[in-house]
Amino acid sequence: MSHPTAPGASVAASNLTFRWPDGTHLFDGLSLTVPRGRTGLAGANGAGKSTLLRLFAGLLRPSQGSVTVGGNLAHLPQNITLDTSLRVDAALGIGERRAALRAIESGDVREEHFETVGDDWDVEERALATLGSLGLGAVELDRTVGQLSGGETVLLRLAALLLERPDVLLLDEPTNNLDLFARRRLYDAVDSWRTGILIVVSHDRDLLERVDRIAELRSGSVSWYGGGWSAYQEALATQQEAAGRMLRAADADVRRQQRELEETRIKVARRQRHDKKLDGQRKAPRIVAGERKRSAQESGDRLRGLHEDRLDEARERREEAAEAVRRDAEIKVSLPHTAVPSGRTVLTVRDLSLPYGRLREGSLHVQGPERVALVGRNGAGKTTFLRTLTGELPPSTGEATTAVPLKFLPQRLDVLDDALSVADNVARTAPGTTDNQIRSQLARFLFKGARAEQPAGTLSGGERFRAALAATMLAAPAPQLLLLDEPTNNLDLASVRQLTSALESYEGALVIASHDLPFLDSVGITRWVLLDDTLRETDAEEVRALFGNPESTPAGTA
Repeated sequence: MSHPTAPGASVAASNLTFRWPDGTHLFDGLSLTVPRGRTGLAGANGAGKSTLLRLFAGLLRPSQGSVTVGGNLAHLPQNITLDTSLRVDAALGIGERRAALRAIESGDVREEHFETVGDDWDVEERALATLGSLGLGAVELDRTVGQLSGGETVLLRLAALLLERPDVLLLDEPTNNLDLFARRRLYDAVDSWRTGILIVVSHDRDLLERVDRIAELRSGSVSWYGGGWSAYQEALATQQEAAGRMLRAADADVRRQQRELEETRIKVARRQRHDKKLDGQRKAPRIVAGERKRSAQESGDRLRGLHEDRLDEARERREEAAEAVRRDAEIKVSLPHTAVPSGRTVLTVRDLSLPYGRLREGSLHVQGPERVALVGRNGAGKTTFLRTLTGELPPSTGEATTAVPLKFLPQRLDVLDDALSVADNVARTAPGTTDNQIRSQLARFLFKGARAEQPAGTLSGGERFRAALAATMLAAPAPQLLLLDEPTNNLDLASVRQLTSALESYEGALVIASHDLPFLDSVGITRWVLLDDTLRETDAEEVRALFGNPESTPAGTA
């Protein structure tokens, strides 16, 4: 896809090396030039995607090498904190220009006001148009940031960046904490990008479908793939099929070289025994016999050395082929005690209203191994609802009762004690379970051997998620109702696949609050519930219609 481009837009790294203060290398001699247009930056948790964006934005300095950026750059980080007392126009960066315009309109023609406005006489109209394009048309410029939801705050910050008319725009996990409606507005903003360079880091597959190319960051280097996420996955599948064939051929070559080396050793030993026997029969002079023995030994050594070299080369080729094969480990765990008979009541909600959010009177009945998706706008109260189900928060009115053991995995993964090891964290939630049983199950969550002894506070993001998931799912008594709150936020796609594979073995009831529709589809949702003023049964098609169309909103959310 071609785009009109900003003349000065450029992003490049030359021989880029970056070390953390503890000496850990993240990049070592990385060089790349980002093409114009829309680029999705993909890679596993810990690969350095956010760090690379921060290096581009000048928030971090390279240990060696250089980063060069041409044009005006704007950066939307993962975690956005805005002063809640700020007015919207100040958060957009137009407060002073707007005040100067008001002064000029009221007859105050001091030079300083004209200098503040510059050539930006339509700044207010541009601001309102930008807010409208992101679904914030009802947000008044005189309101305060504290009156906005978390998702609206993200979009407000994006609006501020777009108003800068950047040549280079960096977006780091921009869909985190956005409801489906807000995500659609963000998708539209990416679709409409037509100038300069846009780089987006995301685990959102729908967002990554909208880019012109994927840059995959893996083991400190970048590989480029044309097209969006689906094209990237197809290219990877083709590559992996070829890599698998190369690995099988390399394995066969190693086995062949091993056989030939062994056969050579047998032949040399047999020849040496035969020559020794002949020398004895011929009664050759000792000096002649010794010369023959040395010659035979050298010949045998050369032959063995030749085959040993061939075997070493074959092993090197096998190692190279093995490195090309991706082995994203999957969680495979047996959880038979989580099973709930079909038809058994696990959760009953009657006439519930919440102290926070929109819910004023909602009822819900969950039976057996149902898998319920809880969807709704930002600020509707999905997290509050889940915490009410756990008993952590009291309802304003009504009641919520559970009839089976329940576990809750919150967004912040605060179920872990950072001072304890992974194994000790699981032992805390599973009293009476032997250490051997815990370690056996943890190995299936990819914490094998000494990795189970690693303190939770030292884990990477993906490891921390797996540890929290293990502590939740391996709890005793076994949870027959599992509540998950936005479980895919900040997870790379390999970790999302690991979560999906873990949930495949879970036989209890699930209630999942999420805006990630592809993930919800992958875990086999059986019921969809829209949380608004009430709890209303819906279906996947209606959810997509409600939130996929920017012009439509769920009842009561306007």
